[in-house]
Amino acid sequence: MHSSEKIQGISTETVIAMQSKRKEELLEFCRQLGITMNNLDILNTALTHTSYAHEAKEQPRPEHNERIEFLGDSVLSIIVSTYMYKNFPKLNEGELTKLRAHIVCETSLAQYAHKISLGKYLRLGKGEDLSGGRNRASILADAFESVLGAYYIDQGLASAEKFLLGLMKQELDFICEHGIYSDYKTRLQEVVQKDGDVEITYELIDSSGPEHNKSFTTVVSVAGRVIGKGIGHSKKEAEQHAAKSALEKLKK
Repeated sequence: MHSSEKIQGISTETVIAMQSKRKEELLEFCRQLGITMNNLDILNTALTHTSYAHEAKEQPRPEHNERIEFLGDSVLSIIVSTYMYKNFPKLNEGELTKLRAHIVCETSLAQYAHKISLGKYLRLGKGEDLSGGRNRASILADAFESVLGAYYIDQGLASAEKFLLGLMKQELDFICEHGIYSDYKTRLQEVVQKDGDVEITYELIDSSGPEHNKSFTTVVSVAGRVIGKGIGHSKKEAEQHAAKSALEKLKK
């Protein structure tokens, strides 16, 4: 984000104003996450989808986030693996592998991206944006890893670990203690109705993406109050993740 860069057909003053606005957006994102970054350029790259980079008229073209995503994937794995290894010594290698795969899967990472409103700060191509890219699980999951990778580069492993576990520790503890409970809806019903009937409702609030790769967002309400939100590649999966989110909140 250098003020000397020019975009074809746009004045230098406009370019500077656009860059200033983007800088404020990135600072807002950092404040929201409770983090500090010295290099906002790398955060900007982490939030830049390939569709934006390919459509951009800037010269040179902006870098997209695929390389940082590659790094972030490894950082995510080492932090989660280390935490599970140190805190759950009774779990064997097979159990650790299965549980880790569950929590670092695309759907789970997209959930965390939603929690931090990551989609709001993405740079997407026009077509990708119009087709619901800001809510697409695959894009959000990749961008989540990219942001983690960028933060790791800028602030180091200890800071990246503190940030990530601040988001994930509760779910990590939950699944390592109780296992992967595939039917979260049934579990939620058991928990909230243990003292009598309580109304539980699921509502689909959004769907986006092409037919072959749709993403659904559902909220679950207990006694009329929304307590969980989930996304998935099917309505049923979204409901299960909403129930899981509600269970985690109730555990607090």
